Amino acid sequence: MPLDKPYRNIPGTTIFDAEQSRKGYWLNQFCMSLMKADNRVRFKADERAYLDEWPMTDAQKAAVLARDLNECIRLGGNIYFLAKIGATDGRTYQQMAAGMTGMTEAAYRDMMLAGGRSPDGHRHREEPPQDSTHQQAGGTRKDVPGADGDKP
Repeated sequence: MPLDKPYRNIPGTTIFDAEQSRKGYWLNQFCMSLMKADNRVRFKADERAYLDEWPMTDAQKAAVLARDLNECIRLGGNIYFLAKIGATDGRTYQQMAAGMTGMTEAAYRDMMLAGGRSPDGHRHREEPPQDSTHQQAGGTRKDVPGADGDKP
């Protein structure tokens, strides 16, 4: 009997549950390998060759090569493991998160300092999206330059 997973109804959200964990096992193991300096050097020297040492899917390898962290998450990656890729590239977690949201780093920082994203809006897949201007603790998202993906 399949498990009831009502959280699958939240748009834009991937929950790292047991199913995702199984799907992303080797992707996450690859990420953990980057904790060792010699593995980081090998990866940066020939990323594809290093990835080919791991029994990951072609889609997972392509997502890593493209640094598409949202796709990595959809394919079973856990953000705490994926952060090792960003660190290997010399990127901060804030830079990674900003890129994942399509925002500039400054806009992402400002949004988070203003209380983060509002829970108002499109909350269930069955509901039509509402107006994209949501109230934030510090104003509307449109009040934060770059929060809509545009450059400030």
